Amino acid sequence: MSPKSRIPAPDPGDTWVPRPRRRETPLGLLGHAAKFLGASVLGGVLLAGVVLPAAGAVGLGAKSGAEGFENIPDDFKTPPLTQATQIFDAKGGLIAKVYERDRTVLTAEQMSPLIRQAQVDIEDARFYEHGAVDLKGILRAVTKNAESGATVQGASTLTQQYVKNVNVEKAGDDPEAVREAQRKTLGRKIQELRYAIKLEEDLTKEQILTNYLNITFYGHQAYGIQAASQRYFSKDAKDLTLPEAAMLAGLVQNPSQYDPKLHPVAAQKRRDTVLDKMVESKHITAAQAKEAKAAPLGLNYRDPQNGCITAKAGMGFFCDYVRHVVKQDPAFGKSAAERKKLWDTGGLNIYTTLDPDKQAAAQNAVSTQVFVTDPVSAAMTMVEPGTGDILAMAQTRPYGLAKEKNETVVNYNVDAAMGGGIGFQPGSNFKPIVAAAALEAGLPSTQRYDSPNRMDWPTMKTCDGTWKNLSKGKTGGTIPNESEKEKGPYELKQAMALSVNTYFVQMEQEIGLCAVKQMADKLGVAGKADGSPLQEVPALGLGTQEVSPLTMANVYATFAARGTYCAPVAISRISTVDGKDVPVPPARCSQAMSEDTADVINTVLLGVTEKGGTARDLGLDDRRQIAGKTGTTDEKKSAWFTGYTGNLAGSVWLGSPGTKVPMRNIRIGGKYQAEVFGATGPGPIWQQAMSDAVRDLPEKDFATVYIPDPPKRDPNCTTAGGSPSSVTCTGAPATGGPGTNGNTGRPRGTDTTGRSAPSTPADPEDQ
Repeated sequence: MSPKSRIPAPDPGDTWVPRPRRRETPLGLLGHAAKFLGASVLGGVLLAGVVLPAAGAVGLGAKSGAEGFENIPDDFKTPPLTQATQIFDAKGGLIAKVYERDRTVLTAEQMSPLIRQAQVDIEDARFYEHGAVDLKGILRAVTKNAESGATVQGASTLTQQYVKNVNVEKAGDDPEAVREAQRKTLGRKIQELRYAIKLEEDLTKEQILTNYLNITFYGHQAYGIQAASQRYFSKDAKDLTLPEAAMLAGLVQNPSQYDPKLHPVAAQKRRDTVLDKMVESKHITAAQAKEAKAAPLGLNYRDPQNGCITAKAGMGFFCDYVRHVVKQDPAFGKSAAERKKLWDTGGLNIYTTLDPDKQAAAQNAVSTQVFVTDPVSAAMTMVEPGTGDILAMAQTRPYGLAKEKNETVVNYNVDAAMGGGIGFQPGSNFKPIVAAAALEAGLPSTQRYDSPNRMDWPTMKTCDGTWKNLSKGKTGGTIPNESEKEKGPYELKQAMALSVNTYFVQMEQEIGLCAVKQMADKLGVAGKADGSPLQEVPALGLGTQEVSPLTMANVYATFAARGTYCAPVAISRISTVDGKDVPVPPARCSQAMSEDTADVINTVLLGVTEKGGTARDLGLDDRRQIAGKTGTTDEKKSAWFTGYTGNLAGSVWLGSPGTKVPMRNIRIGGKYQAEVFGATGPGPIWQQAMSDAVRDLPEKDFATVYIPDPPKRDPNCTTAGGSPSSVTCTGAPATGGPGTNGNTGRPRGTDTTGRSAPSTPADPEDQ
């Protein structure tokens, strides 16, 4: 018979047919135990771990007669075993397998009968004949140990071993609790025996064996027979052959000593011992054992794949983000303890929103344009407008703890509470939020300010009605524009295209800081990346308070979705290993601004990518409609570009998270840059990633409106008094009308002459 053959059906004519199973009752058992204990004491052979179960039985026998056994908890009979959780991308590809203990719980039918019988024969050959305690086994062990003068043989039944494993499982990853669960004390033995006796009354032998095979440790981080089968043979437990089943069954006694990877000779010898035991128990024939012994170990070893560190294509950070979502979102449990238990217990199949193609596009862009050894790093998040689905999350530095490889576990794309750091100042990436607040407050799309080249910081009204003066800073109490040529008057579209600082400070002064803060909150910028609230200071509108790329990508996705803000979504569905669905957070969307306001913002940000705008060179390969905004902070320590099409938004940050390296006279991605701006640093990363990412997406324009061009400068322009200043000019407005690109009337991706967008460097960019 082949080693792959299963156990043959019993034949009355065969001498190896199993003997009828007879279970001893607890009362009869206790009586025998008392007699045996007396004999053991008189014989002076009390040995730790052998006689203690019998001693416990005597004490429990007296208690049983008076009060009866206490019921054991239901979760002890079939405990919620920790299992591996699998995290999948949006197309069903495995991102990572995450576990406290690598385990997949099986039913009896999902296990090969060979492993079930082999485990019984080597661990507890009389398992089907005795109760919770095997008195014959104890007597045999005592005799063997007395003859040798040492503890060479134990007498714990498989049920008692199962009880001990449950106690260890309940101890979790607490080292002291694990040691306590394994401590060989009289009290511990008594408790184990009490639970074992009760289990034998409440569960069948087959149920106990199934539970045992699911809970026991087989070495190499493999808990349970399914994980062990996958680890050593890369197959399911139901497909194990006889020699494979024998090897795994032999591991349980000492997974280190019989480790087939490190000690193949010892493992094979132990396997053959198991086969001999199966012959002795008449569950296989001598011929079967001989054939199985002739087979090699036949390992097809699969390394443990645990945790987000195993994720490919830069997905480790998103994997870690998913973990934070499960542990923090109330949808997964009312308390932190409940959510932690759900994650730690595992056994989940988590299906996420991450698109592997868009992830590859983002990861390729950040890693080819910024080297991991560069003094700065880059991060990019892509979000779907109208859903909040996170489609990509990439960064230059790889996920991990090896400093020599420039690894990190800090996710630069997200807030600190979700695994990120303190965030980064977005600079002028924040200005569209100011513009949206102003439009919602009733200001027109043609709002004009005198926008001097430099101005004193004004006082501004806050939410509690007070007026805040500027805290004197490095600028000495004044705010400049980036270029000396930048001086008004400007209207909104032109001011956004050139990113004129003084324009937005004047706008912020007119509507008040409270309006800006309230709009930021509606757009998901409820606070800074470190969890602290946004401060109502005049510099708020210029992006001086730290945020994350995920936050900014979602802000701009809201503009593309005509003002519909959707909270970021990472998880689309969760099911347990047995197919039951776990409720996931519902979509949380709201109208952050009117559609009219969003349409104006789209038109204004479209102007940033057109001729004259700071991002005019960032058109996509297929020349579809894009809008966005650059951003650069003081001393060029961070640079941003956040932009979008009608169906995809992406935000790129470039900078140094630790030492705050000024990006001047610097080599990034092998290219020298005298000075980094949003359009020259993160902009090309965005351009490359988005060009690749939208190839499989239909072309979708976002809604825009007609905004008349501002009148040409006229010597008769007058500046009205008051604060902020507004400008009135008598010059006639320039001609122009609505078209496919808002107010320009030109084809997408071309300048006003119909030619491709110019390749000359962008104008000096904003702070």
